[in-house]
Amino acid sequence: MNQSDEKLPLILPGLGGIYDNLKPYAYTILRVMMGLFFVPHGMQKLFGMFGAPPIEIYVKGFGRMGEFWAQPGWVYYIGTLEFVGGLMLAVGLFTRVVAIQFVGFMFMAAFVANWPRGWFWTKGGIEAPLSWGIVCLVILILGAGKHSLDAKIGKEF
Repeated sequence: MNQSDEKLPLILPGLGGIYDNLKPYAYTILRVMMGLFFVPHGMQKLFGMFGAPPIEIYVKGFGRMGEFWAQPGWVYYIGTLEFVGGLMLAVGLFTRVVAIQFVGFMFMAAFVANWPRGWFWTKGGIEAPLSWGIVCLVILILGAGKHSLDAKIGKEF
């Protein structure tokens, strides 16, 4: 019997009912959470919210990856991906199309932009974008799931 088929004893058996009731929604919670985590970042870039710096500061930051990236268009693309794409990920619409863009973005952020600052997110390192990128990779692999707009329209993109 494979481990996922086995029912291991719970340390807190009283929580078993909660686990069983929430299990069908666990992946949806993960997908929605991941999408909504991106939204405020997009709101900063697109709308200047939450104490966001001016667009020129974002352009300069993107420029750390090379001159090609030091363009306002990239900032607006990423801001749109974070805002609109984050909402789409949360509701599960065109999920794989959005997830693959987030995977690319997060791996670029981790291994090109944040790499020089090391591992820890508190120092601007790769820890956070790498973690977010891996979650998006899982979403890319698994798709939207049954609690999504993709499922409602009967298409997995």
